[in-house]
Amino acid sequence: MTLTDQIVKNIITRVIKSQDYRIEIVNLINAEFLQFAVDFFKKIVSAKLNSEDITIDWYKKAFMNDTLSADDIAINAGLNKKTISNMCGSATRSIVIEAANEHFETLYNSIQSLVEMEKEIELSLTIKLKSVSVELNVSESLIVINTLAVKRAQLRGGLWSTAGKSVEKYLMLALCKMYKIDKKYYDAQNFVKDKNKKVDREIDFYLVNNDKKYLCEVKLMGKGNPESADAIFARKSDVFVADTLSQQNKNQAEELGISWIALRDKDGFRRFELALDRFKIPYTKYDGDLDKDLPNILDAII
Repeated sequence: MTLTDQIVKNIITRVIKSQDYRIEIVNLINAEFLQFAVDFFKKIVSAKLNSEDITIDWYKKAFMNDTLSADDIAINAGLNKKTISNMCGSATRSIVIEAANEHFETLYNSIQSLVEMEKEIELSLTIKLKSVSVELNVSESLIVINTLAVKRAQLRGGLWSTAGKSVEKYLMLALCKMYKIDKKYYDAQNFVKDKNKKVDREIDFYLVNNDKKYLCEVKLMGKGNPESADAIFARKSDVFVADTLSQQNKNQAEELGISWIALRDKDGFRRFELALDRFKIPYTKYDGDLDKDLPNILDAII
């Protein structure tokens, strides 16, 4: 699960321009989910056609067999690895497979009980691929619907989390480039994009003046996430860059001597100048055109 470079660029552009970035994540979730759904339906057609059984065993044989990854087995059983890890204290392959099979049996029995109680409800899912079609009965349809729901929830949680980790340091680098800050005045040397990893390692970003280092942290938080601000305050960061900050957050930051930047505020990025002035970091005041400058800056750092 990765955020493409273009999505990262789009998010940073929107944030710096005081625009809502969330639509980029929503669009990505939609795209990945719809592709998963289409691929899943294709596999269902193949598995159902190749099955000699009229029971739900065709689903278990096709979607929960040991040749699949632990992630796929868990999702197809209506769980995800994070839930299994929280339940069992581990997410090793053997534990995931065992938990997935146990959950599937429970889920199937629950569906069967529901079908027996709600006999007046008729539900069938017909999937047609070119000239071939298969029809799923109510139990099979509910299992498929549940799997799709679990997969979308997994994508949603994973991509929102990945977005913040993928964007944070690039956002700080973009601000530094906008203000033409010399590399000796910030520390991002340990921030290396590894194409082989799904998410860049979380490395602190510092503004530097002589021997003093000032910790900068970024949280693309909304007003409904005060815990994120509390974590920053607890770490005694020197600079706090956020998408949105409540007035209470701003007041608390000022009481603690933390320079805050709320990028959703009109021209919010300009408060970065206050932090640079405070720590005596040389810079060139930004008076450029964001529409022209940001694409060049982001192409250079990403």
